[in-house]
Amino acid sequence: MIELHYFAGIRVLTGIPKESVYFSNQTVEDLWKWADEKYPGIRNSSVRIAVNEEYAMPSDIIESGDVVAFIPPVSGG
Repeated sequence: MIELHYFAGIRVLTGIPKESVYFSNQTVEDLWKWADEKYPGIRNSSVRIAVNEEYAMPSDIIESGDVVAFIPPVSGG
């Protein structure tokens, strides 16, 4: 099981701030496909995925117990 966190506009899109799902030994790309099926449009923005507080590449493997965050673009001054 992994824990997913949704921030800012992604939280609005999903309607929840976080959830736990059974998902392990699969890639970040696989997670993107799963998320886009469950929450259509989540991939259309410039959202990045972080695994255990580090930005992840599509080929990175997600393991049981990982914490995954969907992070929208952030701006500031």
